Amino acid sequence: MDEIWILGATGRSGRAIATRLALANVPLTLVGRDSAGLDELAGTLGGAPRTIVLDPAGAARARAGGAGGAGAARRAVAGFAARIAAERPAVVVNTIGPFTETAPVIARACPPGTHYVDLANELPAVTGLLGMHDEAVADGRCLVTGAGFGVLATESVVLALCAGRPAPARVRVDALAAVANKPGRLGTALAASIVDAVAVGGRRYERGRLVRARLAGDFERFALPDDSTAHSASGPSGELEAAHRASGAPWVVAASGAMPAGRAVRAVLPATAVLLAWRPFGNAVKRRLARVRVTAGERSREFSWARARVEDADGGVREGWLRAGEALDFTASAAAEVAARLARSEGRPGAYTPGALFGPDLAVAAGGTLLVDGAAAGTS
Repeated sequence: MDEIWILGATGRSGRAIATRLALANVPLTLVGRDSAGLDELAGTLGGAPRTIVLDPAGAARARAGGAGGAGAARRAVAGFAARIAAERPAVVVNTIGPFTETAPVIARACPPGTHYVDLANELPAVTGLLGMHDEAVADGRCLVTGAGFGVLATESVVLALCAGRPAPARVRVDALAAVANKPGRLGTALAASIVDAVAVGGRRYERGRLVRARLAGDFERFALPDDSTAHSASGPSGELEAAHRASGAPWVVAASGAMPAGRAVRAVLPATAVLLAWRPFGNAVKRRLARVRVTAGERSREFSWARARVEDADGGVREGWLRAGEALDFTASAAAEVAARLARSEGRPGAYTPGALFGPDLAVAAGGTLLVDGAAAGTS
């Protein structure tokens, strides 16, 4: 089967990815638990994409149009995994978090020849999927994790700065996503991803080893190429692992503009992480957070930015940037581009971050502009 399946197709990311692939006339199957939403999306896209509705028991049924059901997300994912193994699509795009839970189940359900893409940026999810490399090579599958602004943006700058050079001594990456809020509830998947990410606590690479670090440490304020200013602080993101692998540097810090700037808040975050790691408390926070309503809002700045700063063994410092538009738009373009390339058999067996598989030009293809050594590549 040459179709690309999109899990969570009626969500914001799933819809955007499906729209881009439909414009490229890629055969699609839309998968989710909202029958009416799937029908509406299929009608909007045109081209008669198939839909698969996952029912409360976790079973899946395909139809040209009809009723579906809603149920527990984990059972739905299990049902979807069973369907993958039976129908063997060309590519599966997983947009459902928390990826620490969904990615291993879906990726392992992909039979030989079926490739996998997700949008993970949780450190355990990214390292977990990359740990499946040998398994994927043996089965002839290509697994790509972090196919979005998170991971790809900073990874691409590191790859561009380090190309053809010895491994640097130190690397710092900063992700500054500009996101336009859509109204509605935060939702269980996103709430779980947020809580689980904080519960991990801080991490960094020291002497080539992943070690604990202060959550929201390494705080910096700095100027952007457009002369505006930003701040960031470190956290346990998939960008940390991607930057370490892309550079080979023994000392790596990954920071995000999403971390709080206030000194008082940053001071209590480590203790908060300990509390959230206690499962009963963490689950209670997830439930409350999932019910929070987000109001519509414009993005905080015109562009999303990713920065990498590389320090060589001789003390020389180099810096580069990726400029992109709205971060979720970039994510949708990146994931669609990766899925389309895998469907055309342009990948190779194994488990990868997107830049490691396709190089920094992937970020340009997704709409970004690389600013390295005073030169710009691409448009956004």
